[in-house]
Amino acid sequence: MNIAILGATGKFGRALTAKLLAVTDHHLTIASKSAGAIYEDSHRITAKSIDATSFKDLKKLLKDQDLVYFAISGDYLPVIVDNIINLNPKRFIFMGSVGIYNELAEGNGAEFNVDNDQSQIPNQYAAGIIENSDVDYTIFRAGYLEFGDEDDYVITKKGETPAGYRSTIESIEKIALEIIEDPKKYSRESISITKDMTK
Repeated sequence: MNIAILGATGKFGRALTAKLLAVTDHHLTIASKSAGAIYEDSHRITAKSIDATSFKDLKKLLKDQDLVYFAISGDYLPVIVDNIINLNPKRFIFMGSVGIYNELAEGNGAEFNVDNDQSQIPNQYAAGIIENSDVDYTIFRAGYLEFGDEDDYVITKKGETPAGYRSTIESIEKIALEIIEDPKKYSRESISITKDMTK
């Protein structure tokens, strides 16, 4: 399988890249503004420094990719996501943030809901573009990322109240690997993957 990781030099992107190299034999296309300076091409890796807002760059990058994992943040999310959707990827995992539907409960992260945190607006817009498309997607809604136990998580679906507003990097990796091995899993769903902070 050919997997493209956009935002591969960020905190999560680096962790996911290391995990996939360690436990799979898939070929990884590693992309970010600085990927070419950090990763070296090999039989398993193709490293590309690109401008993800450029449709031309993305079209070239995503050719022949079986799955695209999106781990970029920032104000340009809707632009980048719109470009990707127009390229109709075979399978798309978008890593967004919990709170984009104002789904966090009072006393358990409500300050991160989009109505209270304007930095969530690009995530909300990007998720809307994805959900209104015909692409085979999964939206991951993660909380504040920290290293921890891969089994320290609760999955909730859109319309349900998340269990918390923190997530372990390892738990996100675990669900990503499950989808890579079974692309039908969580197809066209938006799921939160967070630690249970209701205990």
